[in-house]
Amino acid sequence: MTDLLQEWHTLLVRHSVSPRIDDVGAALLGRWAEPHRSYHDLSHLRGILAGVDALEAFADDPDAVRLAAWYHDAVYAGRSDDEENSALLAESELTDLGVDPVFVAEVGRLVRVTITHDPAPGDHNGQVLSDADLAVLAVPPADYQHNTARVRAEYGHITDADFGLWRGRMIEAMLAGPSLYRTVQGRRLWEDAARTNLKAELAALSG
Repeated sequence: MTDLLQEWHTLLVRHSVSPRIDDVGAALLGRWAEPHRSYHDLSHLRGILAGVDALEAFADDPDAVRLAAWYHDAVYAGRSDDEENSALLAESELTDLGVDPVFVAEVGRLVRVTITHDPAPGDHNGQVLSDADLAVLAVPPADYQHNTARVRAEYGHITDADFGLWRGRMIEAMLAGPSLYRTVQGRRLWEDAARTNLKAELAALSG
């Protein structure tokens, strides 16, 4: 995790002079490493940060997008209010670090965009974050299937039937839209592969 902590430090020192930057970053990484996480873990954090790197030229404020990526699943209990609680955590911790309130508000807003992955047409920051979070859908098929199994493991309290119904509805809703990704670069990099993976999973669920 040393490399991630260095990334956090490099990012935060542009916005805070607090001596607690590294302590907050270490605690945040500890959240991502919680034992109950099998999918929403450090590898997922690395993946969304890589996605932001790939799309940062489209963002109006890449630093705000990166911080939102750091916090977007910081609270993960498999509950419907995870994103809201993650946003509240971001706002609280960044405020305590003395980060500019306008910047803090933007980070919190962006975390909340991941609730629906439906940013407004002119919301470049939201579009980059949403696309980066969904980039994982375009991994090779074997990796996609492995990720699906990891997601399933986080919902052990749900029956196979209910989980399959939820996944099927989610996939159908995603495929019904004109595109999964909102940025031109995101569509170029990931659209075709992601749709192939989603259609394959939907077929398996229906079989």
